[in-house]
Amino acid sequence: MLDSIFSVAESTSELTFMNAALTIVIAIILGGLISFTYMKTSPAGYSQSFTLTMVLLPVIVAIIILLIGSNVARAFSLAGAFSIIRFRSAPGDPKDITFVLFTMASGLACGVGAFGYAVFFTLILCVLMAVLNRTGFGLKKAMHKTLKVTIPENLGYEEAFAEVFNAFNVAYELKKIRTTELGSLYELVYAVTIDEQTSQKELLDAIRTRNGNLDLSLTMAPVMNEY
Repeated sequence: MLDSIFSVAESTSELTFMNAALTIVIAIILGGLISFTYMKTSPAGYSQSFTLTMVLLPVIVAIIILLIGSNVARAFSLAGAFSIIRFRSAPGDPKDITFVLFTMASGLACGVGAFGYAVFFTLILCVLMAVLNRTGFGLKKAMHKTLKVTIPENLGYEEAFAEVFNAFNVAYELKKIRTTELGSLYELVYAVTIDEQTSQKELLDAIRTRNGNLDLSLTMAPVMNEY
């Protein structure tokens, strides 16, 4: 029974209106399912243009495969036509790239008539993505940040804040030292790893009491190429 479901489309290689309509409808449904899964597993937000693209991309790929069929000359002509179009975009998130490949694979499976396999692997991967997102797989428990602190010249910079960092269980590494205000002040740059349970305000308050309430900054994402 299952074998017949997954092989029913393999015998229909001729392009007909009903076959094309069925391919497009299934591709739209699978694209919508993938797009819905992406929206539910993206807590940081998403753009409408990208979610709409994931709905349309399987249909476009499926139509291309239907038009090509087994005609080699037609395949080369389509390749030449699409080579005229240039896609330029900024490097995206690896997750977004994965979903783009996911939608293309779904459209490819629909285009070759493997509807059973297309539905099967789409459901499996969507469920897998939902489970991984719900369980927090790969979620970082600590945050890597850059801390810049200004201290007076009479405060030893080697172990100036070691006690504070140890009290808040913060891993740190001194990356850069430079003088400011004609040598009367030092600016220290640390690469710190802060646990998500640590209060950043309390940490900064403890540092301010140690450096005499001079300037300090905590960068959300470390920029190590400045060093």
